[in-house]
Amino acid sequence: MCGIVGYVGPQSALDVVMAGLKRLEYRGYDSAGVAVLADGGLATAKRAGKLVNLDKELSEHPLPSAATGIGHTRWATHGGPTDANAHPHLDNAGRVAVVHNGIIENFAPLRAELAERGHELPSETDTEVVAHLLAEEYSVCADLAEAMRLVCGRLEGAFTLVAVHADAPDVVVGARRNSPLVVGVGEGEYFLASDVAAFIAHTRSAVELGQDQVVELRRDGVTVTGFDGTPADVRSYHVDWDASAAEKSGYASFMLKEIAEQPKAVADTLLGRIDGSGTLSLDEVRIPAAVLREVDKVVVVACGTAFHAGLIAKYAIEHWTRIPCEVELASEFRYRDPILDQQTLVVAISQSGETMDTLMALRHAREQGARVLAICNTNGSTIPRESDAVLYTHAGPEVAVASTKAFLTQLVACYLVALYLGQVRGTKYGDEIRDVVRDLSGISGAVERVLETMDPVRELARSLAHKNTVLFLGRHVGHPVALEGALKLKELAYMHAEGFAAGELKHGPIALIEEDLPVVVVVPSPRGRSVLHDKIVSNIQEIRARGARTVVIAEEGDEAVVPYADHLVRIPATPTLLQPLVATVPLQVFACELATARGNEVDQPRNLAKSVTVE
Repeated sequence: MCGIVGYVGPQSALDVVMAGLKRLEYRGYDSAGVAVLADGGLATAKRAGKLVNLDKELSEHPLPSAATGIGHTRWATHGGPTDANAHPHLDNAGRVAVVHNGIIENFAPLRAELAERGHELPSETDTEVVAHLLAEEYSVCADLAEAMRLVCGRLEGAFTLVAVHADAPDVVVGARRNSPLVVGVGEGEYFLASDVAAFIAHTRSAVELGQDQVVELRRDGVTVTGFDGTPADVRSYHVDWDASAAEKSGYASFMLKEIAEQPKAVADTLLGRIDGSGTLSLDEVRIPAAVLREVDKVVVVACGTAFHAGLIAKYAIEHWTRIPCEVELASEFRYRDPILDQQTLVVAISQSGETMDTLMALRHAREQGARVLAICNTNGSTIPRESDAVLYTHAGPEVAVASTKAFLTQLVACYLVALYLGQVRGTKYGDEIRDVVRDLSGISGAVERVLETMDPVRELARSLAHKNTVLFLGRHVGHPVALEGALKLKELAYMHAEGFAAGELKHGPIALIEEDLPVVVVVPSPRGRSVLHDKIVSNIQEIRARGARTVVIAEEGDEAVVPYADHLVRIPATPTLLQPLVATVPLQVFACELATARGNEVDQPRNLAKSVTVE
């Protein structure tokens, strides 16, 4: 949540910053603002609401030409989404401007101290105290980077800060603790941003900042230090996608584009992980095989959609490795005193690699001696850096807030981890692994076939746009798919939607069934789990007998469900454990189309942010 952009260079700073903010809209925000250094002073503009409001303000009241500037899209935490609370925030003299992502937990006593010293703080935000503290420190040391280091030493919480000072016209300073910030390195120009997407149109060369570091951008270079002032080692990397990957490419929304990209994303996640003999080679998994052979428990920690991927991973891990697997909501994990030791492998799943709940769960696990393997889509982000190993999903940029292709690629990565554990521990023979890998390799084509047959699903979604509730049922790995389908509908359509284990229907949820209530049922393959298939057919009969409208997702050739399906959605036949990769796709299309029919903004659902960087 929140997007930050900073720039020093020969171009129009305002143009660079505004373009960068537009590329960060996916992160979720409710106000926006910019500040530029010009004519020996600071010029700012900020407005509540979307960037179009800020554009209008800048059109009516243009800012002076400048080569240094910062910008921000805010997701409100302290204080509502108003013009006054929007970033940047200034000191009383109007010489310092600050933008901020995260939460400063001790802002109240700092604010009280500043008020006692005569400072006036008109906003309701925690951010404003930083501008005033920076002004005080700069008045003593006349060095913005040093002032930032001194101020950060007084702050508690998770934060990214970027600041400029009118007395330092060619300097932008940033700091990070538990919140993302990346440097872009161009030809005679430098960028700061929450995400490389903000500057990818200008450069693909990036530098990742570590924990508790301060970066100073000047026209002639970049300097990175720790909060204590000691020089910091940094890692440069090359971004392997370009600006066009973050554009809509003719689709009406980023979500539609990302749904369509899923066959390629799935295939890309498998690339380079399997050798000619079918043996898995996960070079990024730096945990020694001897250590993995001693693992006696796997714990998956994740939030939201990634949590559903973890629920499916549990079935694969336990089936293929015979290791007990727990799946935990990362937001609850460290608060319940989990039992962890050196024989525990924690798998942390996060699209952004900056999900604060997951990051804090990871840190707790490492404090207890557990090994951590991250599954992530964002190179250089915090969670992979702080893990013992990482498996990148190679989904490419995912701009829409509601995750689609990241989910499918997380599933593929989870299957690879499970198979790799089975390979290392000898619980799966080589030919068995090759068979599963062959099946996985065919999933890309299966997803493509699903996408080619979605017109009836779109038509159904439009016909149900007036409904208030949709229920989802599934068994075995179909249960997490049902949970994911319900989550997508909540996120996008703002409807009441619930996912249930179909076997639990008679233990309470059947009371919700009423005339014409849409119920989506994910049917397991009759070939792999025939007993579960028979039972879920009985569930469909039960709810249809009570007047529900049944939407049945079943594999090709399954004729047993036909008499009980008011709407039948066919998916390609796949092995049971891999079915979520194809069964989820119609639910994504369904939610996207239904939300569109209701007039909702599918890329940026209300109240949600792409990267949740506060607990």
